[in-house]
Amino acid sequence: MAKTDIARRVYNHTWKLDPIVRSLLDTDFYKLLMLQMIWGMYPKVDATFTLINRTTSVRLADEIDEGELREQLDHARTLRFSKKEMIWLGGNTFYGRKQIFEPEFLAWLEDFRLPEYELSRRDGQFELSFAGPWMYTTLWEIPALAIINELRSRAAMRSFGPFALDVLYARAKAKMWDKTERLKALPGIRISDFGTRRRHSFLWQRWCVEALKEGIGDAFTGTSNVLLAMDNDLEALGTNAHELPMVFAALANSEKEIREAPYKVLQDWQRYYGGNLLIVLPDAFGTDSFLRDAPDWVADWTGFRPDSAPPIEGGEKIIDWWRKKGKDPKQKLLIFSDGLEVETIEETYKHFRGKVRMSFGWGTNLTNDFEGCAPTETDSLDAISLVCKVTETNGRPAVKLSDNPAKATGDEKEIKRYLRIFGEKGRVEQLVKV
Repeated sequence: MAKTDIARRVYNHTWKLDPIVRSLLDTDFYKLLMLQMIWGMYPKVDATFTLINRTTSVRLADEIDEGELREQLDHARTLRFSKKEMIWLGGNTFYGRKQIFEPEFLAWLEDFRLPEYELSRRDGQFELSFAGPWMYTTLWEIPALAIINELRSRAAMRSFGPFALDVLYARAKAKMWDKTERLKALPGIRISDFGTRRRHSFLWQRWCVEALKEGIGDAFTGTSNVLLAMDNDLEALGTNAHELPMVFAALANSEKEIREAPYKVLQDWQRYYGGNLLIVLPDAFGTDSFLRDAPDWVADWTGFRPDSAPPIEGGEKIIDWWRKKGKDPKQKLLIFSDGLEVETIEETYKHFRGKVRMSFGWGTNLTNDFEGCAPTETDSLDAISLVCKVTETNGRPAVKLSDNPAKATGDEKEIKRYLRIFGEKGRVEQLVKV
């Protein structure tokens, strides 16, 4: 297959040639897995998702043209799942399991359309939100983030000529390939692409995925991007995300139910999925509180994905908990995925090798590392920390505490209430770069 000349494509691109979101499959796999559970068990729940720019020094509304943003969002709303995509979803084997998606769910998905959005500007930032039934608004998160990040990249490169773009991408490719060579030197390493939401562009993510497939071979286990998994004959990877416990806690009618929300999520998840999908995401309201109150059956799950604590510190905490529950950590799995850079992966791999099974979900620093690559000095191509979180459920505020207070989201009054319920032990503030 002929490789796309990304620099030439960027220089020549028009909106019609390069819409940012080309398919509803251009999303993370866990979104479809969560969607099926929401569709099956919570079809009457409403949820509002809101764009949050944690890198407040970057004024997105000054960098990105609002008209272009509306064009791209409107284009995404015209998309439907194609027949080819539906056949692939229905007939493919995911995590060793055939027909992971129910026929009734797939029949509903055929007519799926992204709902309307609300967009305005305030103090140099975009206020972008998606309100309505949870089983519709949830699928906006990934394309919305991908659209804004790529529009920012396009704006930063608009003044570059063809040779400047050649230099930019040549440097970025060399930088990424150097990381690939370093990872290849780690025996038994398992790396997957988790970089859709904050990628530089779709074309660049595709290049990174294809480079990893060639560069590290079997050590590359797949991608969270469903479209790229289908197009490149790769495993589609992912389980669940923070929005589930956030919504469940917001729906709770007592403090006791709020404390039990993270475990109710796992019980509902297990009704739908088993096997390698039994991965715990413990940090929505703090890993310490999760482990403190977790029922014994949680220790029987395959593994954990510590997402916001420092990887070595968070991993050791979970290993210690497994041991106290009488489990052999060597039979368990830790999936590290928070802001990983190649140095972090190397350090974490060397620390845990032989102690536990591990895998790395490599995100923003795989698909959007252009620092120092531009031929002229600019920071407009540097990745920023942009998220789209559920902020309201059935009229109630939704909260995420996180192991890192800098990642907390929600109304300040509600955050304080949740801290009183779950406690603050183990929460350590760290700089959030991506």
